[in-house]
Amino acid sequence: MSRSWSRPIHALVGAATALAVLTACGGGADDSPAHGTAEHPVTVSFWAWTKGSQEVVDAFNATHDTIKVKFEEIPSGGLGGYPKIANAVKAGIAPDLLSIEYPQLSAFVSQGSLQDISGYLTDDIKKKFLPQTIEMTTLGGKNWAVPFDAAPQVFYYRKDFFTEHHIALPKTWDDFKTAAADVKKAAPKTRIATFFPDDPTFFQALAWQAGAQWFSAGKDAWKVDTTDPASKRTAEYWQGLIDDKLVSTASSFSPEWTSSLKQGTTVGYLGASWSAGVLAGIVPEEKGKWAAVPLPSWEADKPASGMVGGSTFAVSKNSKKAAAAVEFALWMSTHEDAINARIGASTSSALPASPAMVPIARKAFDTSFYGGQDLYGLFTKAGASIGPDWVWGPSPGATNSALGDELGEVVGGSSTLPHAIKTAHDATVADLKKRGLKVEEPS
Repeated sequence: MSRSWSRPIHALVGAATALAVLTACGGGADDSPAHGTAEHPVTVSFWAWTKGSQEVVDAFNATHDTIKVKFEEIPSGGLGGYPKIANAVKAGIAPDLLSIEYPQLSAFVSQGSLQDISGYLTDDIKKKFLPQTIEMTTLGGKNWAVPFDAAPQVFYYRKDFFTEHHIALPKTWDDFKTAAADVKKAAPKTRIATFFPDDPTFFQALAWQAGAQWFSAGKDAWKVDTTDPASKRTAEYWQGLIDDKLVSTASSFSPEWTSSLKQGTTVGYLGASWSAGVLAGIVPEEKGKWAAVPLPSWEADKPASGMVGGSTFAVSKNSKKAAAAVEFALWMSTHEDAINARIGASTSSALPASPAMVPIARKAFDTSFYGGQDLYGLFTKAGASIGPDWVWGPSPGATNSALGDELGEVVGGSSTLPHAIKTAHDATVADLKKRGLKVEEPS
């Protein structure tokens, strides 16, 4: 990838009216040595909710004497984890290391909650990671987190259903609409996939794939446009599928959605790389019936993907042990023992942000549910196609809250997706201005 996201954001950060906090020192000084001794090791505190984290910590502690990790499991980010982190930072009692998803990283940085760890991430270290993940953890020319995984979207499908009814696998979104109609025709109560109204990041990933760019940097302000042509195209397309009742609109992981998978009335899932393990856990009785293909693209032979989720490890501003915390974070992301411990403990299908760890993940993840398919080959290609122009803004909470509220109205029939993205735009702009940030809107 030739273009660096950090350059335009660096220009933005230079303006005091924009993300001024990024020019600050970045939190507490690291006044502790990176390593202690076997008798007196440096102890790093770590909060996360991802499955397998305890096993990873146990594996690290079993093989390291001079650094030890004390782990605490917290609720997942959207279910209380982020408020817990924010409150702990304000109270000055946050742990050394935090698990933070890519969409939320800029918000914590803009609030001054994290430390700049650029000094620990040399060029050689950064080369160990997928370039997109380094870009997404770089703001203001500074590195704020160690990437753990990438989360490109793919299309999981019931291959037995598609084969039985002679339905062609979709390569483009036009194909997808045709296939959706064919699925409904073959089994009137069955749908090809689900549009999740409770998860704004699902729609955002689809807009991202289409080439949307909701946030970018001007000379001294954030440029905001959630209604750019790619977003409108995505909104109009999915509104059509919803209006024609060609997709389900059940909430993600709801009893309605999981039941439809078990009953075979939902025969596809537009999920991320990590979704493979989740799906296998929901319907283990359907082992051998599922497979996966690339996400349909807008143009034939031009693969593209956005990301749904994906996580990083960031050092809190309260930490006095940044060097040790970063060493542990890098071990979690780039060491074979860590990948084996996490996947072996949790049936995780995460795509490591470090390409060198992909073969380890491939061996560790049991793909028998998918007939032994090389999922990691698929994930790797999807990861390489992640659009490079997406930037998360400093106020994802306001954007997602407004969009999420509207998505519920969309599936209820009282709003539309084009209206929803305009509402999200207005709410985002209002929130940024309330926080004293300059905003540039499209003319």
